Amino acid sequence: MPAPAYWGIAGFPISHSLTPRLFEIVGNHLGMKGAQSTFIEANSIEEFEDNISELKGDLWFSCTAPLKHSPQARLGVEGPEGVNAINQLMRTDGVWTGTSTDGLGFVAACRHIGIEPNGSILRIRGGGSAARSIAAVWAAEGGKIIPEEGRRALIGGPWDEAIVEFGNATLAIDLDAAAGGGDSVQLEAEQQVSISYGDDASYDEFAVIMVAAQHLEAWKHLYAPERAADLPSLSHLLERLSSFN
Repeated sequence: MPAPAYWGIAGFPISHSLTPRLFEIVGNHLGMKGAQSTFIEANSIEEFEDNISELKGDLWFSCTAPLKHSPQARLGVEGPEGVNAINQLMRTDGVWTGTSTDGLGFVAACRHIGIEPNGSILRIRGGGSAARSIAAVWAAEGGKIIPEEGRRALIGGPWDEAIVEFGNATLAIDLDAAAGGGDSVQLEAEQQVSISYGDDASYDEFAVIMVAAQHLEAWKHLYAPERAADLPSLSHLLERLSSFN
């Protein structure tokens, strides 16, 4: 399949993002040439649309805050059930599609570090789009969830039957930590991880493992599902990312 005209990251802040590198590594692995990597800084969907107005051809973008909700109404893109947000956008022949891969990437990253959701309890602080995406996939994989209220509570959704009030949490995550490597509130669990990384992040940090994992899920489910069998493994992608220049 041909590469899009552009691929990259959109939102704010994004200067630290590894996504353009990930697109290039995976695209090269698949033999796709010609896409231009781009950073689209945008604090609103209106600013996003204005900044891409001169970009002709097909577009593939990972989206971060504050763009995860607005594409649904503005571009007619629907997120997964209960999540009601997207973090991947694709424009093909002028038509927008999208999905959320936060939860899929989180679970893949957990398995990479030896944590299996089935039978494990996850303590989540926050109730935003990433929290809902993670809760949905964690619950679907047989895990239990203890929600901790942060800026927002975790609302009801397809994870409702997985909610427990107490228990020994195997893993905890503060999803209210600021983007770009912001500090997390310490939560009670055997292990705590973060999905926020900064410019100086190392490639064995959970946040980097997750961004690579969710990027692979985006290729599998949105950008090139017909090439899913040809994608690099998560371990190979992280190895290539660590040596990328």
